[in-house]
Amino acid sequence: MIAYEGVGMNGNPLYHWIVLAVSTALMLPMPVAILAGWTPPWMRKRQAGMRLRAYGVLCIYVLMLFNGIPRIADASFETVTACSGVGLGFAAAAVLFLLSARKDSGARTAGPVAPREG
Repeated sequence: MIAYEGVGMNGNPLYHWIVLAVSTALMLPMPVAILAGWTPPWMRKRQAGMRLRAYGVLCIYVLMLFNGIPRIADASFETVTACSGVGLGFAAAAVLFLLSARKDSGARTAGPVAPREG
C-alpha cells in the first residue's frame, strides 16, 4: 500500500469536499424545484415523468453522498466499502429514468389546444 504523508487511506478529503460542493450546487436545485411544482421551460412538453426524473437525480445525489462522506471522514476500509454498497442501491435511479421515459411515451404531449368547432 502506498502511504502519503499527511493523507489518509481515502485520499485527500479536499477533493471529496470539492466534488460534493459542486454536485450539490449543480444537481440538487433542479429536482427540488421540480418536486415543489416548478417545471423547466425545456421540459414542459414531457411532464408525465417529471417526478420520476427528479427522484432519479436525487438518488444519484444520495449515491454520491454515500460514497463521499465516509472518505471525507477518513473512515476505515470496511466502513467505506459498506457505505459504497448501500450507495450502490441508489443506482436504482436508472430504473426511475427508464420508467419516466416509458411514462412520457404513453402520455400525450402538452401543446397548444385547437378550439373545438361545434
